[in-house]
Amino acid sequence: MGKKYFVKHRLSESIEAEEIFLDAEAVRSMEEKGKLEKPIKRRNFIGLFAFIVFSFIILFFRTGYLQITRGEYYWNLSQGNRLKIYSTTAPRGIIYDRNGQSLLYNIPSFDLVVSLADFFDNPLETREEIITRLAEIIKEGQSAAGESGESVSVAKDDLRQKLEEARGNLSQLILVKSMERDAALILETLIDDWPGVRLDKNAQRQYAFGGYFSHILGYTGEIGQDDLENKEGYFLGDRIGKDGLERQYENVLKGEAGQKQIEVDYLGKTRKLLAVKQPRPGNGLVLSIDKDLQEIAGQALEKMIKSIKGASKGAVIAVNPKDGGIMAMVSLPSFDNNVFAQGISEEELSNLENDPAHPFLNRAIAGQYPSGSIVKPLIAAAALQENIINPRRRINCPGIISVVSKYYPEIVYNFPDWKAHGPTDMIDAIAQSCNVYFYTIGGGYQDIQGLGGERIKKYLEYFGLGQPTGIDLPHEENGLIPDENWRESTGRSQWTLGDTYHLSIGQGDLLVTPLQMAMAMAAAANGGILYQPQLVDKIIDPNKKLIEDISPSVVREGFIRNDYLEIVQEGMRQAVVDGSSVALSVLPVRAAGKTGTAQFGNEGKTHAWFAGYAPDDEPEIVLIVLLEGGGEGHAAAVPVAKEILEWYFSK
Repeated sequence: MGKKYFVKHRLSESIEAEEIFLDAEAVRSMEEKGKLEKPIKRRNFIGLFAFIVFSFIILFFRTGYLQITRGEYYWNLSQGNRLKIYSTTAPRGIIYDRNGQSLLYNIPSFDLVVSLADFFDNPLETREEIITRLAEIIKEGQSAAGESGESVSVAKDDLRQKLEEARGNLSQLILVKSMERDAALILETLIDDWPGVRLDKNAQRQYAFGGYFSHILGYTGEIGQDDLENKEGYFLGDRIGKDGLERQYENVLKGEAGQKQIEVDYLGKTRKLLAVKQPRPGNGLVLSIDKDLQEIAGQALEKMIKSIKGASKGAVIAVNPKDGGIMAMVSLPSFDNNVFAQGISEEELSNLENDPAHPFLNRAIAGQYPSGSIVKPLIAAAALQENIINPRRRINCPGIISVVSKYYPEIVYNFPDWKAHGPTDMIDAIAQSCNVYFYTIGGGYQDIQGLGGERIKKYLEYFGLGQPTGIDLPHEENGLIPDENWRESTGRSQWTLGDTYHLSIGQGDLLVTPLQMAMAMAAAANGGILYQPQLVDKIIDPNKKLIEDISPSVVREGFIRNDYLEIVQEGMRQAVVDGSSVALSVLPVRAAGKTGTAQFGNEGKTHAWFAGYAPDDEPEIVLIVLLEGGGEGHAAAVPVAKEILEWYFSK
């Protein structure tokens, strides 16, 4: 019986005396009450042992599979957890003027970047500690720079809000852009112990010469989601050209990003830098722009604008007539493109976008205006090419031209001139800006047939009007050469002889850009070659070695006989000798030019134009000056041209 039963062991109770001496009846009674246990069967021990052995076999083979078959995969995975690879921004290429003067620079910039997944893996207490210390350091940097800034508590709230808003939407966030240098130096000593936080050293654009160059150079900005999806080789947080040459030549200027490989511990803290691939700087641009000429043109235009009540806008363009290179291009008002490089606030951007003066508009290429009388040399050239008139024939100008309605004889339409010129030939008509002469050769009068609207449009298009010039800048506008079809398509009244008369003197619905007129005038000055305007002359590598020398591009030539153009040129020369541009007669070289006073709106206001070139026998520079609402061309635009040309030919 002693081998058959075992007394149950109780931890908390002692053995009673009566339990020591048990008879068979007592044992059965205790079995029924569950106070005695039966022995474990041998087969149960065998089953348990077999299960343990089988489990070890499975574990062995699983371990072998993970170590041998999948070992490389998990090794790489572990390395990925141990190693972090970050891209480093390449410095953008430098842009130079024609004389090698840098128009912008790359200056050191420090951005605080947060890898959001790694940052939010930190305990809440660690995250708050990092945010608090960051706010304190930022405040210290602002104080060192003499800025008041916001309080530490407000800075903490701002940082926390930015992080929470980005969580789940971005993989990384530039939490603080362009940090103060003192703050960046402090952070460098702490950043390695903050998982998910790093300090990126970048190159920030510094535009050296202010608003006169803003419309040409443009600016950069942080890449948007659309560009990130559609363009290769970019990363979140990269900066991309947004306007001007920065945008037009983005692929040339951007360079190639580098990489750095960092080892981190199990907490995500940086331990050491393992490898670095240096970024390749972008290539540079050499422009046809003369930096000094650009500044002189901007100063002369700005001074004149300030002297005219109600004027605030204008443009100046200088072109090399021998190859179409842009020597200067100013549009006012302008803006400071450095605010975009430094990071513009929403309020600042909104103020610029809603400014009624439209400072973002490059009036040189996108402003569209009636040309006024500066179109007359082109009309004269077309009339000669079409044998409309002998240039020596004189047309009498009584100061007005009257046309009787062919449907209602009692109705007479009068088209005035600014004065009675008397008998006038083509050279005098250009020099004295005789409207009656151009009404006649443009729309016809008495025995002179006139060009008519269709042929006027054809020749203005030959000179490049009504279409993009193809300059290497974004946002160029087409202008407009109205005709009968345009009138019909826009639902306006039928085209009349009066519309042709207005077109002949640059009024009515005609719209041109200053650049279009500059290229047309260059063609009139150089013997009839219409060039495509070009800002970039050469592309160079970071060591200033030539990559590409951009050749001049001819749009068309030979559409006007050279001897006819010489007559037009003589008319423009006479305008300087004794006409509306006589103020230029004191220049150190012989100049040729044509003024324009273009009416717009219904209040009798006029735009002031000047178009000309010098020297007249071998032109080096073609100049266009426009002052919006500036009054008369001879009073507002010619003085600007004079100041620019005096400087240019006396330097």
